[in-house]
Amino acid sequence: MPAMKCRTPIIGGLAVAAAAVVGALIATGAVTVDLNIGRSTRPLGPIRRRIEAPAPIVFDVVAAPYLGTTPRAMANKLRVLERGADMVLAAHFTPIGFGLRATTVETVRFEPPERASFRLARGPVPYVAETFELRETDGETELVYSGELGTDLWKLGSWWANRVATSWEQTVADSLDSIQAESERRACL
Repeated sequence: MPAMKCRTPIIGGLAVAAAAVVGALIATGAVTVDLNIGRSTRPLGPIRRRIEAPAPIVFDVVAAPYLGTTPRAMANKLRVLERGADMVLAAHFTPIGFGLRATTVETVRFEPPERASFRLARGPVPYVAETFELRETDGETELVYSGELGTDLWKLGSWWANRVATSWEQTVADSLDSIQAESERRACL
């Protein structure tokens, strides 16, 4: 009997370790749970930026790292896997803590100069669709980010969606800050 008592903590410890590994694989996007059971969606955004630059300049800033050569400064954030005339398949890298980074793979479709549409192919959730909409008025551009994020497994999925969405929207907001700064810099040249 005593041998049985010793195994219980070991088994419990192995279960916790296995759960941590599975959690890390899901969080980093290495494994996507796509069961389509109990699927729910939640909105992403909208996040708005008023940019003091014409829409074609803003669009070029958004599209250039995808359709052209990705700058070295973005190599730790973006890798284009396949490039077409108006669409790419790209991997995005986002630090998530504990020395880990999430990898999402998305298709990105470009409709100059008013829209870039993103669709998740692989990541920490089974479904994400997003757009950057550009509307020019009087030489300024309003860039509006919006989207939808979907997860499976009812309340557990909704809990996970809220965790992922918070980080996702912060990452997008940071990107929009960079897009705004570069667009306004180019408009002044």
